[in-house]
Amino acid sequence: MSLILSGNSGSMTVDSTAGVTFPNGTNPQAAPSKVLQVVQATTTSAITTTSTSAVNTNITASITPLFSTSKVLIMITTPYSISRSTSNVYGDIYYQITRGASIVCGPQRLALNFNNNTWTDFDQQIAVNYLDSPATTSSTTYTLQVYQSNPNTLAIPFGSSLGIIQLMEIAA
Repeated sequence: MSLILSGNSGSMTVDSTAGVTFPNGTNPQAAPSKVLQVVQATTTSAITTTSTSAVNTNITASITPLFSTSKVLIMITTPYSISRSTSNVYGDIYYQITRGASIVCGPQRLALNFNNNTWTDFDQQIAVNYLDSPATTSSTTYTLQVYQSNPNTLAIPFGSSLGIIQLMEIAA
């Protein structure tokens, strides 16, 4: 729904989906630092990998920004599990966030090195926030990717646990 306010200098249009268009301009504007929209996706569908190269998880969501100047706040929380067959296999877990085919955050190393420990399963949580500037009004997909330094078995999310990604468009 739109509300048009007219005066001597032209008209100002307030549109509930596009924002405000001021006189002498055609581009809608939004108040800076306001949340314009929120998208959330969840999954219990795990991937299991032994890859030492980045692989996509099922923790992914898309957002279509209203303004090319907007920022997108990406918030991800998900548990993961790593299993190994012997106590001599060591390694580190890494994650990164992609926008399409581009890495926008990472790779980040999780503080984990399990060399010479006696356990065979290790369960932890990834929690990350990142503010991106996609500079587009096209649909934009963000995906969590993971990899490790040694080929252990990594499951993310694991069991019936929930992986969550939230995207917030913030007016800039």
